[in-house]
Amino acid sequence: MTDATAAARVDEFTRASYGRLLALLSAPTRDIAAAEDALSDAVESALRSWPESGVPTNPEGWLFTVARNKLRDRYRSAAYRTSVELDDTTTAIPAPDAIPEPIEDKRLALLFVCAHPAINQNAHTPLMLQTVLGVDAAKIAQAYAIPASTMAQRLVRAKRRIRDAGIAFVVPEREALPGRLETVLEAVYGAFAVDWQGIAGMRERDSLAGEALHLARTLAELLPDEPEVLGLNALIALSESRSKTRIDDDGVLVPIDEQDPAHWDATLIDEGESLLARAHDLGRVGRFQLEAAVQSVHCDRRRTGRTDWAALATLYHALLDRAPTLGAAVSLAIVVGEINGPAEGLARLGGIDDTRLARFQPAWAARAHLLAELGETAAAETAYGRAIALTTDPAMRALLARRRAAVNSNSGEAATDVTSVGSQP
Repeated sequence: MTDATAAARVDEFTRASYGRLLALLSAPTRDIAAAEDALSDAVESALRSWPESGVPTNPEGWLFTVARNKLRDRYRSAAYRTSVELDDTTTAIPAPDAIPEPIEDKRLALLFVCAHPAINQNAHTPLMLQTVLGVDAAKIAQAYAIPASTMAQRLVRAKRRIRDAGIAFVVPEREALPGRLETVLEAVYGAFAVDWQGIAGMRERDSLAGEALHLARTLAELLPDEPEVLGLNALIALSESRSKTRIDDDGVLVPIDEQDPAHWDATLIDEGESLLARAHDLGRVGRFQLEAAVQSVHCDRRRTGRTDWAALATLYHALLDRAPTLGAAVSLAIVVGEINGPAEGLARLGGIDDTRLARFQPAWAARAHLLAELGETAAAETAYGRAIALTTDPAMRALLARRRAAVNSNSGEAATDVTSVGSQP
């Protein structure tokens, strides 16, 4: 096996197993930073040994065992014994037995650890994204529009707090859930939102979406009577059902109204619809159920061949009443434009009172679309230019550039993907 092939296989297994391995390694001592170092050492060991010995039969178990042994050596070293006071937690480090199979999954416990009230609230989601899903701190900083050094410090403080406070890696009892469940749901949704924002590369985006869907399903299995848990699972399943049709062969984003519904994933749509129905029967409507219902309306075009704009308007009004976001406000303006004409859509957009609007890319994309519909060519071109300047995702930039070019040619390509602006915080 060549070094390059080995490196690719190590990357593949690490990417797929990172959160599961880190959670299991961290649980005995609550020391996430030490577990990260040990896992990094294990990856380096794999890069050295796999080219010669080949990929193990159980690569995930191999990485875990090597990392676990690194941790055990750390806690038993003379340097460590003289630098900190040992306690009984060190005896919980597993003995180096045979490579385990399968690896125990403690990611759900780690999610609740990261949502613990002892940790600063502004670190909850970033910490979950990094530890459970393995997102690089620099990408998280980019998603949050803050300096990478600031995000790194925030994450270090949070991990230190988990260790020093001795926060147990357990799923809370039901009476303790409400205060922490909302944060966990937001974090899983945040992982999916990073995917939509184009922060990561395409391979990483597929991985993030898959991990977010897996975590949402795990939560739904654990808490089948929590409607917002079911709503989040439905939201991600319905959204992910269209993943294969979002980018064309030229790497350009395909708006939802131009996607071929025949290529959407019927199994994921059925999963989302079933979950949404179960959530509705529980009688406690929340934000994620409404977001999922929006996606359900779009997916229903696979059955009916048309988009129910009136239903979308009703859902966005309900969403703004219950859990207002800037994205939902902008999406409602587009929907109003579809129902009552672009002039009313622009009026609705202009009536949004939010200081973030001037730097909110979806708002400029929506404005450009509505202006183009009105025939305001120069103003539409300017708005498209602003939207492009605020966009980091290459696929979205390519779409907006195509739309701007289409304004002058009157090609009628001014449609905008409502879902690309409507569901994000």
